[in-house]
Amino acid sequence: MTENQPKQVKSISQLPRIRLQTRDLGLRRNGNWLFQNLELNISGGNFVAVLGPSGVGKSSLLSCLCGSEKPTEGTVNFKIDNEEERDPESISPHLGVIFQNLRLTAHATVLDNVLYGRLGKYKLKETLWGFSQKSRQEAYTILEDLGIPHLAYKWMTQTSGGEQQRTAIARTLFHDPKIILADEPVSNLDTYYAGRILGLLRNKAMEEGKIILCALHDPQLINRFADLALSLNPEHPEGWRLRKVHG
Repeated sequence: MTENQPKQVKSISQLPRIRLQTRDLGLRRNGNWLFQNLELNISGGNFVAVLGPSGVGKSSLLSCLCGSEKPTEGTVNFKIDNEEERDPESISPHLGVIFQNLRLTAHATVLDNVLYGRLGKYKLKETLWGFSQKSRQEAYTILEDLGIPHLAYKWMTQTSGGEQQRTAIARTLFHDPKIILADEPVSNLDTYYAGRILGLLRNKAMEEGKIILCALHDPQLINRFADLALSLNPEHPEGWRLRKVHG
């Protein structure tokens, strides 16, 4: 492809077919059920908002889906194209998580933290003497998309909470997973950047066939960006509800 040729966009038929399924999923903590008998069947191309009051189990559900917490009962499975069903551990190379605690490397630059998002995909020799210029440019472009390219060579310790949150999002986008689980990813951002980032995530779902599950608490953001909304009920663990928002 020459420099002046337009970028080719994959048609829907060329995108990977991804599916997330849970069967009878339940999690009990300190003797109380957070959710129970949760049945999900979510295909690629959907942005799903997970909502409910603080402490209802939104973060815990995402932890079960990514495999960092074992459910009390039930199963979580993913399927890509015509492959066999896979559990969270075996799907982990295709799974990206934006944690509330961000898990950034403090004594590294913003750009390096973004580049670390793809460490598991590189061979050792590809990073032994640093990341390639192509990778660095790609990571920098994502920082531009998130409005923080000027911070690329700042140490993480020199950035604000909102800037660190955008760095964590950029790291996950650079990883380029097929499924993204995001735990309150815009909690430290103003209205403009919250909309900008959620719009970017929704476009990733629509244009690249990804599954996005995002814990959110702002009804306006949910109504603007979510295709589906999963509500957890603190009074009735089996009273969860999945409803269509858009589409």
